[in-house]
Amino acid sequence: MALSLTKAPDLARRRVGRALDETGLLCVTLLEGLRRSWDLRQWWGEFIEQCWFLARVTSIPVMLIAVPLGATISLQVGDIARQLGAQSGTGALLTAAMIQQVAPLAAALLVSGVGGSAITADMGARNIRDELAAMEVMGINPIHRLVTPRLWAASMVSGLLCSVVILAGVLGGYYFNVIQQGVSPGAFFDGSTTLLQFSDLIITLFKAWVFGFIAAAVACYMGMNCDYGPVGVGRAVNKAVVVTSIVVFATNYILTMIYQVLFPPRF
Repeated sequence: MALSLTKAPDLARRRVGRALDETGLLCVTLLEGLRRSWDLRQWWGEFIEQCWFLARVTSIPVMLIAVPLGATISLQVGDIARQLGAQSGTGALLTAAMIQQVAPLAAALLVSGVGGSAITADMGARNIRDELAAMEVMGINPIHRLVTPRLWAASMVSGLLCSVVILAGVLGGYYFNVIQQGVSPGAFFDGSTTLLQFSDLIITLFKAWVFGFIAAAVACYMGMNCDYGPVGVGRAVNKAVVVTSIVVFATNYILTMIYQVLFPPRF
């Protein structure tokens, strides 16, 4: 037991050092992927292909998630508002919640869980087949050729998915509040202009854009540095989803805090 207690600080120090090393390498991968973004000829075709792939695999899941999510939030908020005697504000609260927080996070988690896992598996398969090393031997930078188009594709698709989540979530809440609970359409949308600003929509799309970059960067890094064999690729996929979720939620908190300081609420 004494030996274990003696080794505990060293083990913790090594794990912290390894986490910092991986964080630095992840940032280097992201910055290196963005550095040659101006050279569209090298990655434009791969970018179009990745956009189509990510949109195809995430479009149906985002609809299946957004409508029930908006309906659930609407029912819960409507129940609380009814108890407080402010049922007419349900639509405004739902719209504000969907636009400000729910939509960018849902889009990021979908891109990470559905598209990011596929990107990690693809990059991991290329790694264990030594395709990345072969590209370097031929003088081709694998980050510029493979990572850069995936970064921009994930960011663009994440922004589009964010818009879909907002629309589908609000429509789902509208159906359950107006059609099933009898709230008037005017009362449902009344107050949305008071709670929301145009800058709210801009920061939401910006969040989704940043989250897409994060999801693609983590997925590519984990795939390119996975252990050899199917087990290594599987572990890299799981780790990529977990790390992306943690980084996305932390980044969302930081961006929200900065936004509230720069653009305080009008009410």
